Amino acid sequence: MFQKFKPALIAVVSACFAISCSPSKDVVYFQDAAQFETLVDDNTFTTKFKVDDLVSIHISTLDPEASAPFNLYRGAEEGTGMRPEQVNYLVDKNGEIDFPVIGKVKIEGLSPSETRSLLREKLKDYLKDPIINIRIRNFTVTVLGSVNRPGTYPINGEQITIMEALGYAGDINIKGRKDNVMVIRDFDGTKVYNRINLNQKEALKSPVYYLTQNDVVYVEPNKSGKSQSSLDQRASIAISIVSTLITSAVILLTRN
Repeated sequence: MFQKFKPALIAVVSACFAISCSPSKDVVYFQDAAQFETLVDDNTFTTKFKVDDLVSIHISTLDPEASAPFNLYRGAEEGTGMRPEQVNYLVDKNGEIDFPVIGKVKIEGLSPSETRSLLREKLKDYLKDPIINIRIRNFTVTVLGSVNRPGTYPINGEQITIMEALGYAGDINIKGRKDNVMVIRDFDGTKVYNRINLNQKEALKSPVYYLTQNDVVYVEPNKSGKSQSSLDQRASIAISIVSTLITSAVILLTRN
């Protein structure tokens, strides 16, 4: 009786084995990096403000009363014991923020450092030696595809590399391609698609190695990953058939 079911069982086992296999060349980062090799990071990337960024700007001086008009706060309800919350600035469709006293300031395309210099210049008639702290409040990156924890992740600071973003997402899983990772970036409503090969050390020099706010990283499945769904379905069908055959055989043997 077993001989009748042997081919089906072999097919099921073979399908499962095929799903679990993945060549080592597909899973190793920076394969061409030699022992003790050095690669100078000459990337001059700096984060630039974009439309729809939420920006926190705090102005301080030795005289708190002098700088107070340049900081906006949302008052807490009386009796709640909560402190007032600082208001963030939205970069509008014109790339501007509406700053207290000095009015509209265009910061789209500027880095935080350049924005500090611009504000310091505009504030020189009002404040002496102001300290200007700037931070993007809605800096997020989204990692999708063949990673262990896909999702959207908030970023602290002004920079993040694609490797750090993949770290947040639990790394590329065994079914993902490291040689063809896509980064989708928005420029004023226009989506730009870039690809990066993380199997090669030259990835460190890619224009998308450093991510910008709202970038989407998509890890494409490899051949094994693409076929996994159909293989799983076929394996499930095969298992069901084998199970049915075995059950039928047991019933027949019992009756005989």
